Amino acid sequence: MTKAYEAFLSDITQDSYRHKLNVLFQWIEQQFPELQSIIKWNQPIFTHHDTFIIGFSTAKKHFTVSPEPGCLKHFTQRIQDNGYSHTEFVFRIKWHDHIDYDLLRDMIKLNITEKANVTTFWRTSK
Repeated sequence: MTKAYEAFLSDITQDSYRHKLNVLFQWIEQQFPELQSIIKWNQPIFTHHDTFIIGFSTAKKHFTVSPEPGCLKHFTQRIQDNGYSHTEFVFRIKWHDHIDYDLLRDMIKLNITEKANVTTFWRTSK
């Protein structure tokens, strides 16, 4: 875990919430060592060759996962099957819900693959 994540996590007052995200971030770093972990807009973000792959933010009742709209659209059915709420841009995992690590792995892999030749931070509109 990077020092940036330590600072981010230290702001989470609920121990179980902090632990849940700590485990998640460590899992991402172990599964995808090629990703860089940074804090942007006060949120933990994972990038690959300086392009956005996935980001997270917290709220009182859930944490939010931001994989970019194209990726999220690809996995909408699996998101719904898990009972996660979503918008066009993000989906939410309630603090007491399980984390579908297979879903997150597939999202991250898809973004890495689809953005292999992308030179901008975000996908550009077509």
